[in-house]
Amino acid sequence: MNLPYLTTKNINAFIKAALAEDIGSGDHSSLGSIPEDATSQAHLIIKDDGMIAGLELAEKIFNYVDADLKLDFIKKDGDLVESGEVGFNITGSSRSILSTERLVLNCLQRMSAIATYTHHMNLLIKGSKAKLLDTRKTTPLFRLPEKWAVVIGGGVNHRFGLYDMVMLKDNHIDFAGGVKNAINQTVAYLEKNNLNLNIEIEVRSLKELEQVLDVGQVHRVMLDNMLPSDIKQAIKMIGGRFETEASGGITEKTIAEIAETGVDYISVGALTHSYKSMDMSLKAF
Repeated sequence: MNLPYLTTKNINAFIKAALAEDIGSGDHSSLGSIPEDATSQAHLIIKDDGMIAGLELAEKIFNYVDADLKLDFIKKDGDLVESGEVGFNITGSSRSILSTERLVLNCLQRMSAIATYTHHMNLLIKGSKAKLLDTRKTTPLFRLPEKWAVVIGGGVNHRFGLYDMVMLKDNHIDFAGGVKNAINQTVAYLEKNNLNLNIEIEVRSLKELEQVLDVGQVHRVMLDNMLPSDIKQAIKMIGGRFETEASGGITEKTIAEIAETGVDYISVGALTHSYKSMDMSLKAF
């Protein structure tokens, strides 16, 4: 999976921070009750229907803690699963399994929920040209797994952070003194600092879109909280000059109609901020 943020360095940094938060000075429950040389077997039991995601990350977490743990995967990321199925079996140090159990489950439960919802939303726009985007509405310090899960579910990542793309939203425009100032000042800033970044600008009305068309110099226009009829008109006005993105309060009840307008992208913050974790557990056997 060719995602620029999925580097060994970034993944290991996430795992290290998450383990430090959970284990701290030591997993004293396991250290106190389990002999150092004890070994055990456990399996991941899936308790909900959906799409599983996070198995590759789970393997990396287990290997980070104890390279001698042996994993036998029955499912792979992106598989549709049913309650009662087993995702993987694990064998090795009892202490290692117990110390990593909660982090692995936290990642799997959340990533699977996001992948499941993303898959569901994608089915609703199947047959259209629109691609489903996530947003920066993610859990602090958990963005890497959340955006990874969106891709597993068939979605497309928007920018990862503030640094890898310019997005001029309503506050930027208002603080800058209007659409023209916001774009021109941004272009000048990028040139001055030798930055090669795409510019996306949000418009709240067809009047603001007219101002963008007068200035140009952007890569994508975000059509925010617009009715499908206005989105169609906006796409006609743009005439292929820029990519288009629909955004703002889009739900499973409205996404199909939005997709039928011919918009290029649809961004849905709910993919990463309104999911319900998929139930699963790690049980000894």
